[in-house]
Amino acid sequence: MAMMEKNIFLDIVEGKIPAEIVYQDDHCLAFRDISPKAPTHILVIPLKEIRTHADVTEEDCELLGRMQLAAAKIAKQEGLDGYRLIINCEESAGQTVPHLHLHVMGGRDFTWPPG
Repeated sequence: MAMMEKNIFLDIVEGKIPAEIVYQDDHCLAFRDISPKAPTHILVIPLKEIRTHADVTEEDCELLGRMQLAAAKIAKQEGLDGYRLIINCEESAGQTVPHLHLHVMGGRDFTWPPG
């Protein structure tokens, strides 16, 4: 999968592209993945534009923690008793949108190791 040039997540944040939003606070936005890989598949994105996990800085420590807290709240809200959190970094790891995002996936059993 090739990384997309355009950051469609910013369009979602700005309301230019519709999304099924399940959570929002002052730091993060979460919405259902349009191509889910599990019965529950939600993306948590920071409102701050960060291209990929490799681009986070010391300044982003609190924001990363807030993304994790949002994921836990979403899992509870969705009734997930078990779930997987995934951050893909760069194209070779499966990142297709150039904006840091955390996948919250659940609703089925997962195997290990993944992919």
